[in-house]
Order: sequence, then structure tokens, then C-alpha cells
Amino acid sequence: MIQLPQNRTRAQESRAAVQRLYIAMRHLLIRGSYKPGGMSGKTLMDNLMILRPEIYGSITDTERVELNGLHYVFQRLPKGIEECRFIRLITREGYENSHFTPIVPPKRRREAYRIDTHEMYIEMTRGRSDIYDILTHLTFLYAEANKIYRNSLDSKGRQKREWQLLAEIVEREKKGEEFKIETAYTYLSSLLGRTYDEIVDACRRFAEEEMVNSLFHVTYWLGLLAKEEIENDNDREVSFSSTLREKTGHHYFGELWASAVKEVLLERGLLGRPLHVVSANLHSVMNALFAPAATAQKLRAGRSVYDVARSLSQPEGRQLREMVTKLALKNGMIEIVDTSGSNIGVQLFDTAAFDPKVISPELEYAPAPTPDTAPVILVMDYAFGEQAYESMDELLRPYHPSGTDEVYEMPVESINVMGKAGILEGIKGDLMIPNAHIFEGTADNYPFKNSFTAAQFEGHGLGVYCGPMVTVLGTSLQNRQILEYFLESSWKAVGLEMEGAHYQKAIQAATHIRKSVNPDLKLRYAYYASDNPLVTGHTLASGSLGVDGVKPTYLITVEILKSIFQS
Repeated sequence: MIQLPQNRTRAQESRAAVQRLYIAMRHLLIRGSYKPGGMSGKTLMDNLMILRPEIYGSITDTERVELNGLHYVFQRLPKGIEECRFIRLITREGYENSHFTPIVPPKRRREAYRIDTHEMYIEMTRGRSDIYDILTHLTFLYAEANKIYRNSLDSKGRQKREWQLLAEIVEREKKGEEFKIETAYTYLSSLLGRTYDEIVDACRRFAEEEMVNSLFHVTYWLGLLAKEEIENDNDREVSFSSTLREKTGHHYFGELWASAVKEVLLERGLLGRPLHVVSANLHSVMNALFAPAATAQKLRAGRSVYDVARSLSQPEGRQLREMVTKLALKNGMIEIVDTSGSNIGVQLFDTAAFDPKVISPELEYAPAPTPDTAPVILVMDYAFGEQAYESMDELLRPYHPSGTDEVYEMPVESINVMGKAGILEGIKGDLMIPNAHIFEGTADNYPFKNSFTAAQFEGHGLGVYCGPMVTVLGTSLQNRQILEYFLESSWKAVGLEMEGAHYQKAIQAATHIRKSVNPDLKLRYAYYASDNPLVTGHTLASGSLGVDGVKPTYLITVEILKSIFQS
């Protein structure tokens, strides 16, 4: 009996759209350029519309412009990009030595250069995930720009009065002249298809960002470039430099980064000591070790790591943070500033140089019997997506110092990953303890034995969830249907993040195939929820955790350090 084909579910359609986006973006990278208004740009936009990512909210609405999504994206793109018809993605190609002023977005560590009135160059040194991320954001911007252009026309295709008046407001703003702000909000309300209250709130959020232009400016320029393309054939274009295409995916920056780290380890005589790798932000380990002692005179002595960290996180805590850094540098901390272009900073902690009296008591630190057996802690800043594979793979390789025949194995005793993730159950700030990583869009899966257990984190007022986690292709390529599929199907996933499968791929290659590091090293993964993409108002576009992120961050950090010291 012939079975009739079943209609595909929204989850199936969405997963297919993610795959098509992934393939299309890789193809465009290889090809070298595309026009957002051409067939390739239309392919990206059509699939983004099918996917309808939660982070881009009302992207499919024909009239309402997505304000939260715009704010999120402009925090991650260089200031002034809305004015540029030509965007060129490059690798590190010497512009850091030019007279062009680097532009760094507030929420992404990437440098950009405004070459002229119409063109922006953006450095991509963090792998393919970084490229996919920015292409997705640009596609969203072009979709909203076309929406603004349509909203600027009346029923007969003529420019509305509000558009002409917005142009005057933008010019006044540029010259520093005053204008009637409430009248300007009203014009924006018409052009963006949003209520007056929504416009006021969005304008204030844009105004709080120093490295983001005002919503008036952004709206006008997005609409203007869309207008010029549609009416005058002044096409927008995104291109990729030949050097970027040659270096991406070939570990170029990862190798430079890892070699620089190993060189310092060798110079300081630390390469033969037990090594514990921690992937985390560059303040939590230092603060957990030294902050209570460093701030004892300024703050009440005997305060817990969490209490002190909360004080340090306040805007007025700058002086306290400097005191912590000063004490850490006196007690064996070595800072390695990244010069490779990978944008992954590193701190080394030589525990043989620790003064036990200044280490936080709750970490249960005890000096090693001999300096040769004292552990070395290597804290690496967060990698980005596929960059995690590149950086970890190169770090775990044996070190061959240039110009010598020496070979040094990496004596890694543990790898500890503290990450931010989207949670599928629970709320912002809750914890996830994974037992496997599933790579979205493929059949790749990486089960592993996590030395962390849920019991270690319970009793602190936070939800703790155990299970598989999905390593996604990009921060923006998720929607409710895909996430509900991973949560409710037999995958039983508890969260989504961007680095886990990539880290685990490198670790398993080094431990089980190359056997270049200890196959019995301890693995500790723990994530805290920066967002819940299934809850309206709790997506990444709703803003960061802020002070609420201190508790889960330091709870995980303390457990990592206690585990290292007890090993």
C-alpha cells in the first residue's frame, strides 16, 4: 500500500532552513561576494523568513520593524555600518597598523575600519561561526531596511511627509542642534510601524549605547540605502577578502594563539607541571582566588566569594577590581595579552607561587608537597563557535619550539568549561550540567563522562538541569519549533550553546586518537542560563543577566577550583 507523503512540521521546515542557510553561507564565502538584493541575498532572506528566529521577533511582519532585534544586532556590529553600501569581511591584514581608527562593537570583540563614506571593512579572526553570525545579522538588517522603505511610501508610491521630516531631524542631530523629541518619536512610530511607547523605550535604549548610533539615524540610513538600491540600482554588496577565504578553517589564528601560550609556559618553567585548562571569562577565577583577601580592608572581612564578586560587579567597583589584579600578579598570575588576532585572552596561575593566607578559604586550597607537583591553571577566555575546536585542538598538541628538536607533551590533568547557554527549562541564571553535546544540523554527537554532578550545585536557590546540550550553528538561527523539538523529543536536551561539541571534538581526538594528552583527564562542563529563548522577554535580545549572573558564575567557578585543588 502506497503511503501518502505527510506534511512537514514547522520543526522539520525550520531544520531544513537552517541547513540551507548554513550551506548558502559557506558557498558565498567560497565564491567571494554577493548582493543582498540579488538571488543569493534573496536565498538567505527567504530561509531566514522560513526559520523566523526568536531573537529577530517580528521579522516576518510586513509592517512592524523589530526593535529588540535591531538593538541586539547593532550592539554586535560596528558603529556606522547602516550608512555603508559595501561591507567587506577580512582577516587580520595589516589595517591595525594603518591610520584608520578601529571601531569595536560593544558586544563583540572584532575590529572594523571605515574605509570611506560607503565602505566598511570588518575583521573576522574567530572562525566560520563568526562569519555566519555576522551574515545572519546583516540579512536581518536588510530585511528590516526594506520594511522601512515600504513604510516610507504612501499608497501611490510617493515619499511620505514623515520620511522627509526624519531626514531633517537626522541632519539636526548630526549638527548638534535641538529638535522636538516627542514630534520625532511620532515620525518614527509611523515609519517603524510601532506604538509611541515602544518607540520611546527603544530610542532610550539606543541612546544608552555609546558605540551605537541613535534610532533616528539608524532608521533613516537603513531606509535610504534600501531606497537607493530599489529606485536607483545602487546595489549593496557583501564581499570576502581572498586572505579570509584562504585562512578560514585552517587553524591559522588558533596555531598562533596556542604557540604563544606554550612559549610563555616554557619560558616560565611551567610546561612540565600538572596543567588544568579552564574556559571561562577572565575575571571569575582571579576574583574567586584573591578577591576576599584583596578587598578585606575596603569591604567587611570574611565575606564569601559571591558577596565580594557582587560588589566588584558594580560600576563603582573599579578600584576594588584593580586591587584584586594587583594581589593576583604578586601571587603567581601571568597575563598573556592576545596578539594573534584570535581575541582569546589567557591568564596563567602558578599555584606554587600562591601565598595560602590570601587564597579564599572556601576553595579548600592546600599547597602541593613540592613545587614540581603544584598545578598550573590556564584560564582561556570564551572561544566563539567553531573557534573552540581550533583553539583547543592546537592547545592540546605537543609543543615543538621553533629552531629546536625538543618536543613537549601537554601534561593536561583536567579541562573545565564554564559557559553561557540558552536554557530550555527553567529561567535565566539556572544551571545546566551536560552529559553529551549534539551538533545541530548533523548526526554528530559527543557523549562524555562529566565529573560534575547536579548534587554539587543544588541547595543554592538555582535550578539545576542535567542532560544533553545542543551546540548550535549560530546565536541567531533558532526558533521555538526547533527548540521544542530538542526539548520534547527523545533527545531531551536541556539547553543550547555554541562551543561544546567543538571542544569535545578536539578533546576526543587528542585523548583517544592522537593520544597526545592523558586519556583519563577529568572533564568538567557547567553552563549558566543567559537566556531562555522559549520564554517571551527572556531571549538574548532582552538584555544581559547583569548582576543576576554573578551567583551562577561564581558558584561554577568555586566548584571548578575546589575540584582542581582536590585532584
